[in-house]
Amino acid sequence: MGKGALGRVYRDGEIVVRQGERDNCMHVIQEGLVEVFLERDGKELPLSVCGEGEVVGEMAIFDRAAHCATVRARGEARLLTVDKKGFLKRVQEDPSLAFHILKNMSARIRDMSEKVARYQEKEAGGQESAGPTE
Repeated sequence: MGKGALGRVYRDGEIVVRQGERDNCMHVIQEGLVEVFLERDGKELPLSVCGEGEVVGEMAIFDRAAHCATVRARGEARLLTVDKKGFLKRVQEDPSLAFHILKNMSARIRDMSEKVARYQEKEAGGQESAGPTE
């Protein structure tokens, strides 16, 4: 990890954002990797692994709803935290930043929609085969 760089260094396994918590910040991954997962019934359901240049937690900039997933450092990772005020200032300086964030959010929604569809197909198939056989 580069000395004198902005951002905070997270150790392997350290939580960046916890599902269910609220804030108004997003995190830009400057170095390293983070994993994004859902916590359900004591289990971790992996969603994605994100790396340098990607943004996590960006929905918190747009609403104050609780985070819908947990983000954890995978190995050592440096992330820059940007609050809503800082984000809006940057968007005024460079409006393409907002487009970039929305493009990434759109891609994640498409990916999640595909995962949900595959899960529903799997569940429907499992329920059909679980019934009595004639």
